[in-house]
Amino acid sequence: MSDPSGAGPVHRYRVVPAAYVLLLREETMGADSVLLQLRTGTGFMDGYWACGAAGHVEAGESVLEAAVREAHEELGVSLSLADLVPLTAMHRTQGTGLAIDERVDFFLACRRWDGEPVLQEAKAADLRWVRLDALDFLGEPVVPHERHVLDALAAGTLTPVTTFGFPQH
Repeated sequence: MSDPSGAGPVHRYRVVPAAYVLLLREETMGADSVLLQLRTGTGFMDGYWACGAAGHVEAGESVLEAAVREAHEELGVSLSLADLVPLTAMHRTQGTGLAIDERVDFFLACRRWDGEPVLQEAKAADLRWVRLDALDFLGEPVVPHERHVLDALAAGTLTPVTTFGFPQH
């Protein structure tokens, strides 16, 4: 494909879509807590806290269907599509140019579910409710792009579209 300006070929890349489910519950004094899992044995950010349920969107499913599936697979809870609230779409990069490092992540909140969240897979070592304003007290770090979203959510500054890993201008 050529650039309409005549400057040469246009190189397009593919992005990997993923769904992130933030199970939220209101604590005393109006603060929210989020359910996080401690990653282990995944080969990516092991030893870091991450959203309770997240994963790639599979062929033929919507991001909302992926969120429901991931919550069931990773936490054993059932979600309704109607209870998922979009928080932000994040376009992120690791700057390698490889398709695997070019991502579009959809962060969704959910405050209602059926079942008690419990670890269902061996890729997590722990599961914990953490107040959004107390993430620094976890003892281990939070996956950086997820921490970016959680901090903005806690501060009330989360925008509908977020970027991460791109040079700031």
